[in-house]
Amino acid sequence: MQYGMFAVLLVIFGLIFWRRTRAMVRPIRGSGLRILLPLLYMSPAFSVVIQPSVHMTTIEIIFSVIFGIILSIPLIYTTGYEIREDGKIYAKKSIGFVIALIIVFVSRRLSDSFLPGIDALTLNALSIISLFVYVGLWRIISFMKFKKVYNSQVAM
Repeated sequence: MQYGMFAVLLVIFGLIFWRRTRAMVRPIRGSGLRILLPLLYMSPAFSVVIQPSVHMTTIEIIFSVIFGIILSIPLIYTTGYEIREDGKIYAKKSIGFVIALIIVFVSRRLSDSFLPGIDALTLNALSIISLFVYVGLWRIISFMKFKKVYNSQVAM
């Protein structure tokens, strides 16, 4: 991987890391629909997957989906919500979440180096598929966890 691209990836990871850790100290406003917004923000990247020059086999797509499911498990497990003293809902503070986020980033970068026989565009498409799967599962299940806490707060 080129050093410039790696630097861009580190900056993006740093911004995501900063945003997620900052979210642990700020209350979640509204009904929590903002938890699902990253799915909308990522949708333009899906255009890479449907390009005619991308040549993916069914088995590559299946492995990409399985890889995405595996990557989502630690994020799902370490994401939680709580009602604090002020009566507002916050993301639970968890060092496990921070570690899981780092592990997901490193494993995605390492997985790219284990697939040398695939052209760059197909590798990008497979990465986007796994990204959609793990972020999609993580965000949808996080939203369901939030709604559970939100509904318990409303019932009080």
